[in-house]
Amino acid sequence: MALEKIEKANDIKNLTNEELQALPEEIREFLIDTISHTGGHLASNLGVVELTMALHLVFDLPKDKIVWDVGHQSYTHKILTGRKNQFEGLRSYGGISGFPKRDESDCDCFGVGHSSTSLSAGLGLAFAREINGDDYHVISVIGDGSLTGGMVYEALNNAAALKSNYIIVLNDNNMSISENVGGLSDHLSGLRTSAGYTGFKEGLQYSLEKIPGVGEKLVSGLRKMKSSLKHLMIPGMIFEDLGVLYIGPIDGHNVSDMVRIFKRAAKYNGPVLIHVLTEKGRGFDPAVRHPSRFHGASPFDKEKGLPLTSTSPSYTDIFSTVMRKMGDRDEKVVAITAAMMDGTGLKRFHNMFPERFFDVGIAEEHAVTFAAALATQGLKPVVALYSSFLQRAYDQVMHDVCVQNLHVVFAIDRAGLVGKDGVTHQGAFDISFLSTMPNMTIMAPKNKYELSDMMKFAVDFDGPIALRYPRGEAVVEYEEYRKDIELGKAEPLAEEGDVLLFAIGSMVDTAMKAREELKKHGVMAAVCNARFAKPLDEDYLKAAMNRYDVIFTLEENAISGGFGEHVLSVLNDNHYKGRCEIIGIPDKFVQHGAPGVLKEKLGIDVTGIVNRVLEIVK
Repeated sequence: MALEKIEKANDIKNLTNEELQALPEEIREFLIDTISHTGGHLASNLGVVELTMALHLVFDLPKDKIVWDVGHQSYTHKILTGRKNQFEGLRSYGGISGFPKRDESDCDCFGVGHSSTSLSAGLGLAFAREINGDDYHVISVIGDGSLTGGMVYEALNNAAALKSNYIIVLNDNNMSISENVGGLSDHLSGLRTSAGYTGFKEGLQYSLEKIPGVGEKLVSGLRKMKSSLKHLMIPGMIFEDLGVLYIGPIDGHNVSDMVRIFKRAAKYNGPVLIHVLTEKGRGFDPAVRHPSRFHGASPFDKEKGLPLTSTSPSYTDIFSTVMRKMGDRDEKVVAITAAMMDGTGLKRFHNMFPERFFDVGIAEEHAVTFAAALATQGLKPVVALYSSFLQRAYDQVMHDVCVQNLHVVFAIDRAGLVGKDGVTHQGAFDISFLSTMPNMTIMAPKNKYELSDMMKFAVDFDGPIALRYPRGEAVVEYEEYRKDIELGKAEPLAEEGDVLLFAIGSMVDTAMKAREELKKHGVMAAVCNARFAKPLDEDYLKAAMNRYDVIFTLEENAISGGFGEHVLSVLNDNHYKGRCEIIGIPDKFVQHGAPGVLKEKLGIDVTGIVNRVLEIVK
């Protein structure tokens, strides 16, 4: 097998033509078989097999630099750089990441995980090459979806200043390949990148300009005519107008054609964009039919294309149901997301109320300011984003929503440890950065019932309000504890105890289970559901100061700037004589792994909480 001969970077260059022809199918078979067991990003990786092969055939890694936008399509790149045998541990604790990481391989030149960053990173590498006097190629691979991110155009605006070679590969998996357009574009691409054409164009311009009286006017007229024809014939003029040479579109599953084009592009002095058409999920029919389902897939039956295990409703599912009901009940409710309609559970809302649903693309900053403007006109915008993606709109939340005290609801999905997607996706900071903002209110539910109640409270609220909830199955216990939501009021669940476990969100369930374990050790622990990270229930805390000598705060958020530190501040302001212990995510980036494993390693699972309490009270 050809794949068995790939042990390190550049080994692909040693394969025969017959082996190269067999390699795409072998890689796809390997990816389908592996990801069906481990889970991971399947559809996007199946679509870029030939594209990645062509890049590795033309360029020399790690000397040359390939930057993958987001990076969830980098599995073939990892295979071709000698990491095939590590795929058993893909996205598992201690195993290889699902994204490029600089500390994993010297062939991963830039760590990624969020969208629309590859052009800025690529330009940085290209300009560093010029400053340092180095000699290497820089290639940024970006998907058509990532072009909706504004950062791309900030980079393109800066790209024209680069006078040396820089290659952008636009991986477009949302268009069919047209032979007529493809053939014409291929012809034009070959013509326009050839040295003969460039020399002829410059020579013609020089000769015409020398004609007395009419030369300059003639050159100007030809330029206008050429520009008009190019706008009609070439689909990439937006790039050309920004000073980036456009080539394409070309077939992203034809290795030899891409090799030929990449070699030509590598000789061009300046930024050049190669438009490549690929099919997402190629080689696996279920992924072709349902690319969203196989974007980030759980382990599945590769014969049927179905998940191996059925799951109970998730917090996202509960949010989806509540949003649909609220949309039906209140015509002022509108929903906004950033290219995550399925991921955030807004598809049903979109289907029922399309005129009140807005997917703004990968543009979180725009989503928030857009929502703020909607709020000024009496609408009730709900902005649904993943916690780690909300970070990208920090300034807009602060400046456009909180400063104006506008009623925008932030539905923050994947709050806390998301697990296998790793460091760039952990939702560990939203309480910390949102709690610094005046006028912001922050809630977190203990179970599915409280999520529903809090969403209704948030929509009827007046002002900026955030509701954070974790990834995965919703807690169904504690239905008997369902007091009405009141602003800034906590909910005591078990008041008898020697110490207090003051928990928020997902950690309430952990606290209740830790309480039962502590009983076995002769320690009684009271449990209170904080409900609000801001404002805190200061009246409850003042009363608790007189009842408990030790108060433990529990949160699935960074300790730095988080819920616990705010509780400690209240206790200190009121001269608490007891001890406050903050339990949460320490001041470090958490790598990939199953959430249960990560919680155990960080000491925020039931066992970790019990051990921490026993260390203090025993």
